Amino acid sequence: MGTYSFPKSERIHKQIAIQELFKRGSSFYLHPFKVLYLPLPESALCHQVMVSVSKRSFKKAVDRNLIKRRIREAYRLNRQQLAGMSKYQIVYIYTAREVLDYQQIEDKIISSFRRLEAYGQKN
Repeated sequence: MGTYSFPKSERIHKQIAIQELFKRGSSFYLHPFKVLYLPLPESALCHQVMVSVSKRSFKKAVDRNLIKRRIREAYRLNRQQLAGMSKYQIVYIYTAREVLDYQQIEDKIISSFRRLEAYGQKN
């Protein structure tokens, strides 16, 4: 696969992994995201990501899907910044009440990478 692909191995899709992340994971808030993360073992090949947008905040599926698409695209195009770090499972929970444009989302995704990197250097 190409360097900009987003294969299933990079997505959190198993119910057990999701429950473990919400139970044991750490979090921080970076508007418009609440970011949950959990370090993966050293044997992990890549970071794993999940995106969540509340149905309560966005009634129309079209809006929820647009936001999720923008978040995944921003992650996919900028994930090379995570290359030297230890591996994490990451959940991006979109908390804003309005649809933000791609540039704002991308800036916050990059900021979240910096926060994760700072966390990794502390531990």
